[in-house]
Amino acid sequence: MPAISYQLYGSRNWPLPGTLAMLYETGFNEVEGYGALFAKAPTLTEDLATAGLKMPSLHYSLGDLQRDPDAAIELARAAGAEAVFAPYLDAKDRPTDRAGWEAFATRLVAAGKPLQEAGLIFGWHNHDFELVDLGGGVTPLDIIAEASPDLKLELDLGWVVRAGLNPVKVIQAYGNQIHSAHIKDLAPKGTCSDEDGWADVGYGVMDWASIHDALQKAGVARYVIEHDNPNDHHRFASRSLATVQSF
Repeated sequence: MPAISYQLYGSRNWPLPGTLAMLYETGFNEVEGYGALFAKAPTLTEDLATAGLKMPSLHYSLGDLQRDPDAAIELARAAGAEAVFAPYLDAKDRPTDRAGWEAFATRLVAAGKPLQEAGLIFGWHNHDFELVDLGGGVTPLDIIAEASPDLKLELDLGWVVRAGLNPVKVIQAYGNQIHSAHIKDLAPKGTCSDEDGWADVGYGVMDWASIHDALQKAGVARYVIEHDNPNDHHRFASRSLATVQSF
C-alpha cells in the first residue's frame, strides 16, 4: 500500500493549526502543501512538528519557481519534502494548440532542472484542461509526459473523470511516470452542488477497486486524498481515509 497524504487546499477555510491537529487525530501522518499556504503560514514547519505530521510533497507555482528556484528548494527542504509539483495554469496562460503545449513542456522541463539537481522529484499536477484532444488523440498531458522521462506526474483522478476519460486507461497510459495520485471522488450527478459536485472518497461514482489495482500495477508511491470544497473537512477527512485504508 502506498503512503497516504492529505492535500491541505481542501481545508483552506479552516485555521491551519487546528486542521493539522484534526488530521493527526483522524489518522493521517502526511499532508501536501499548496502555494498560497506558504505565504500565510510563516510557522508551517513548527506547526507540522507540533502536530506530528510530515509534508513529503508540495505544490509550487511554476511562475514562482522560474523566478526563484532556490526559494522553492529551500522551502521543500525546510518542510522535509521529496517532491514538488507545479499545479495549475490560469486560463489566460494556457496554450491553445499543439505547438504551444510543446513550448510549455520545454519550459516545464527547464524549470524543474534546478530542483532535480538538488535531489528533488519534480513534475506536473493536472486538471481537466490538459486532457482535451488536440487532434489525433493527443492531449496536452501526453505532450508534457513525453517531454522528459524525468518529469513526473501527480495524476488527479477526479479531474481525469471530469474530463470524460477512463481513469484506468489513463493510469495505464502513463505507467511508472506517475509518482503520486490525487484520490478524489465525484458525487452522483445533481448531488453535492454545495460542494462543487465533489464527494468524500468512496461516497461518489468512482470505481476505486479497478483504479487502485491500476495504480498499484503502475507502482504509484503516494495517494493524496483531496476534495476541492468540502463543507465539513473533518467528515471528509475521516470518511475518505477509512475508504482508502480499505482498498
